Amino acid sequence: MVSSQHEAMHRIFQTDPGMFARATRALDLPFPDPLEVELLSVDLTTIEPIERRVDTLLRILTAAGTFILAVEAQRSYDPDKSATWPYYVTYVHTKYELPVVLLVVTDDAATARRIRTLPPIGHPFHATLVIHPIVLGPAELPVITDAETAADDIPLAVLSAIAHADDPRIDEILTVLAKAMKQIDSGDGDNFADLTEFGLGDSPAGDLWRKIVSVEMFYRSKTANQLWAAARDEGRTEGHAEGLAEGVAHTLLLILDRRDIEVPDDIRARITDTHDADLLAAWVDRALTATSAADLFVD
Repeated sequence: MVSSQHEAMHRIFQTDPGMFARATRALDLPFPDPLEVELLSVDLTTIEPIERRVDTLLRILTAAGTFILAVEAQRSYDPDKSATWPYYVTYVHTKYELPVVLLVVTDDAATARRIRTLPPIGHPFHATLVIHPIVLGPAELPVITDAETAADDIPLAVLSAIAHADDPRIDEILTVLAKAMKQIDSGDGDNFADLTEFGLGDSPAGDLWRKIVSVEMFYRSKTANQLWAAARDEGRTEGHAEGLAEGVAHTLLLILDRRDIEVPDDIRARITDTHDADLLAAWVDRALTATSAADLFVD
C-alpha cells in the first residue's frame, strides 16, 4: 500500500518542479531552471491488461530545451523496478518524443546504493538495456541546520528533512525548518508543513515534527486550526461563555500534552475550573514557550 511518506517524496516535485534542477546541481548535473512546467498523466498503461503508473510525470521547458521528468519515490529496494523503470522511460519517450530523465527519491541510504547499480537487461554476455536513474537519497541531499539556508529553498529543505529523518540532528533540522516556514506566505507554509508531516509519517521524527509545529507554527498549523475549531464548536454547542471557556481549556491541555509538559492535578483543576476564556487564551500563549505547567501563571 502506498504510504504518506512515499507520496510526499514525489509530490513535492509537483509543488515546486524547479527543485529538480537545484537539487541535482550538487551532483554536477547542469539542468537549467524551468521556464514552463506541465503536469502529465501518470498512467502508462497500454491496451494490455497491465496497469503501470509512474509517481509523478512532468514536462519541463527550459532555455536549453524541453524534457520529461519521471519521478519515482522508493522507501525500500524493489527488484522489480529494474524491469518496470526501463518500460516507463521507453514508453514515455515514444509517447512524447522528448528526452526522458528518471529521478528516484529515497529516504533510505541502502536503497539508494542499490538503485545506483541496477542490473542490466539482456544476456549475461551482452547488456541490451541499462537504466541509469538520477538518485536523490540521504547522501545526495544536504543536511540543513541553518535557518537562512532553509528559508532560501523551503521545498529542498522539506525533502532533505524527510531524507534525513533518522539523522541524530533531526531535532535541529526540523526546528530550523519550522522557523523558516514561518517566514513565507501562510498558505505555502501550511502546504509545506503538511508535506513534511506526510513525509515523516508516524516515525519518531514525525512525532517530533508535530510537537515542533504546535509551538513554532501554532497559529497557522493544521493541528492548531483543528484545536481552535473544536474549542469554538464546543462553545457554540454550550451556547454560552462557559462552553467556550471549556473548549479553550481543552485546547490548552492538549498543547501541554503535545509538548510533554506534566500537568499536576491542582493545575489541571485550576485550568478546567476557569471560565474566563480571555484568561485561558493568555495561558495558551504562555503554553507555547513554557517549560513547566507553573509557567502559565507567571506574568
